[in-house]
Amino acid sequence: MKLNHVFAGAALALSATAVQAEELKFANFTPPFHTINASVIEPLNEKVSAATDGALTVRGYHGGELGAGPAEQYVRVVQGAADMAWGLPGYTSSQFPKTMIAELPNAIPLDKPGYEALWTAYDDHLASEFPGTKPLALWTSEPNIFIMKDHDIRSPEDLAGLKVRVAGATAADVAEALGATPVQMPINQVYNALQTGLIDGVITGASTLSDFKLDEVANSYTIGANLGRLAFYTVMTQSKYDALPEDQRAALDEASGMSLSKSAEDAWNATADAALQAARDAGDNTVIDLSEEEAKAFADAVETVVDSYVAEVGGEDALAAMRGE
Repeated sequence: MKLNHVFAGAALALSATAVQAEELKFANFTPPFHTINASVIEPLNEKVSAATDGALTVRGYHGGELGAGPAEQYVRVVQGAADMAWGLPGYTSSQFPKTMIAELPNAIPLDKPGYEALWTAYDDHLASEFPGTKPLALWTSEPNIFIMKDHDIRSPEDLAGLKVRVAGATAADVAEALGATPVQMPINQVYNALQTGLIDGVITGASTLSDFKLDEVANSYTIGANLGRLAFYTVMTQSKYDALPEDQRAALDEASGMSLSKSAEDAWNATADAALQAARDAGDNTVIDLSEEEAKAFADAVETVVDSYVAEVGGEDALAAMRGE
């Protein structure tokens, strides 16, 4: 009889633990092999799970399981369809006018980490652009390059009349200043668009060569112009965060912020470096490394676009913060 009481007590204890355990749903619109999983979702889960003895975990729902549209990720978090999600401000650029400064050519020097620039500017200049959420990570991609199919780009004149995919409105202005026709679409549509000739190329980071298999349909790459970067966020529903016990909020705070952002950006850069090296080694691609003089021609072509955008959004102080000035 006493043994039965022991088993019953153990069962009740296990039941109580199960009830108290909290699983946070992380929406990922890309497949599980994408860089976001190993650099953000998995380390976030490992750290908060360890810090809370498994009382709080993070589970990735990949391939758009919680909703397929890349542009709707932020809204899904605000509405509570997901507890966390990652995305690109560029997909809804009107919501992030000052955050988008980070994507401008020459806004952030090529040798400066983008995550540091974004967090430095966040409290005073960017926080109002993230309503209803708590940002867990802010970072940028590796610097953008030209990824083209059957077109070699050595000067802005080479872009005349070409259809180039861009992520958002800011990048569209840049593409137009360079003489190209911008075509805005999510990155997961670029493969088919390049393959079918709907677009001639894309201005984005080299990590997409492996993350989205663009190396299979592109064959010319131009490196060295400061064409800006892509900005990214990982956000959590603010009300969900606020409702967690204090120790779980502390665990999330410790696992996120600057360190998680660095993990993401380092991974993007590593993926990009490996993908670009593979493109060089393949033997059937053209890889163009611009000289300083050639790169300056691109910078000169987009200078007025950059200045006018910053002025339009009143972003002079935000830009200065991003640059550490």
